[in-house]
Order: sequence, then C-alpha cells, then structure tokens
Amino acid sequence: MTKLAVFDFDSTLMDGETIEIIASCIGLRDEVAKITKRAMQGELDFFDSLTYRVSLLKGIKESTVNEICHNLPYTNGAAETIKELHKRGYKVVCFSGGFKNATAFAKDILGYDADFSNILHAKNGVLTGRVGGEMMFSDSKGLMLQKLQSLLNVTPQNTVTVGDGANDLSMFKYADTRVAFCAKECLKKEATVCIEQKDLTLLLDKIV
Repeated sequence: MTKLAVFDFDSTLMDGETIEIIASCIGLRDEVAKITKRAMQGELDFFDSLTYRVSLLKGIKESTVNEICHNLPYTNGAAETIKELHKRGYKVVCFSGGFKNATAFAKDILGYDADFSNILHAKNGVLTGRVGGEMMFSDSKGLMLQKLQSLLNVTPQNTVTVGDGANDLSMFKYADTRVAFCAKECLKKEATVCIEQKDLTLLLDKIV
C-alpha cells in the first residue's frame, strides 16, 4: 500500500525563506520579508504577493541565485525524517511556492522523490523579474495533491501534509494527517499535529 507525505520547502524542509535570502543580496530582504510574512499569514493573495516579490529581484544574475540556492540551511532532521518515511512505505514529495533552483538541488540532498515549484524567468543569465510554474496560486498545492493521490491511488487517510503558512491550507484539505510545523496561526487551526520546535524528526512519533 502506497502512502504519501508532502512537505512544504521554505521554513519547513529549509530553515528560512529562499526569496528573502536572494533579496538580501540587493538590500531588499526586509521589504520582501514583510510581504512574505503577510502572505504566509493569509493576509495577501499568494499570486499577487509572489509576482510582486519576484519583480523586485529583476537584474540579479542567475548564477548568483543558483549559488544562494545551493547553499541554503536545511531544517534539523529533514533528511533523516525523509529516509525514515521511505522505510515506512511513503512516497515523499516537496511542494514549494518558492523556486526550482532550490528544490531541484535539495532533492538529492534531502532524498525526496519529486519536487513541484516555480521557475524564476531569466534572459541572458539575468532575472527578468517574472515567474511561472506549478505552485503560483493559493490553491495550487491542493490541486497538485489531488492529482498525485489519483495517480498513485493514495487516499487522504494515507496522506500526510507538512507546512507552515497559508498557502499550505489547500493541501491540508486532502490529508487526514496535517502537520503545522513552526507554523502561522491560520495553519495551526486546521492541523491535526502541531510541532513548535525546529526538528522534523519530532513528527515521526505522530504518524504511522
């Protein structure tokens, strides 16, 4: 019997927000962080907040972005937790409103089976300030989770979702085990498990 575990990336598998770390190289970390916080609390439309924040990154070299994304700090216990979930029969997937530059690189390091995220558009090696991809909207994670459940023949009863912000709410709807990891209040309200320490191995005792 296949089981499915879906993790958010930023502030869940990775200890921080990728877009804020990228913005720090042009002195805009604080501005981006304020918008990110409001979006994760559910105060702003995710698509609007994402496209605006990415627009601020226009002009950054793609090589700089990749260097940043290949040196991100991963959350304590992330790789160990994924390894154990595999032993328990789970397929492990990453859904991220962030960027492929980070999630595709982390896939082999952390060991998850697939990643779905967004792509920073670049021309001639420089970011254009535009973005597209699989996780652009507030309901993107829920829609993608339904597709995976159908393809893998996995029920909500055999699905675990783990996240920290408002854009994780849509995937919570389709999982019986919903883990709020150091999360915003809007997500805690819908969770079946809340973890307040930055150690992902703590969720292993909460799931079968």
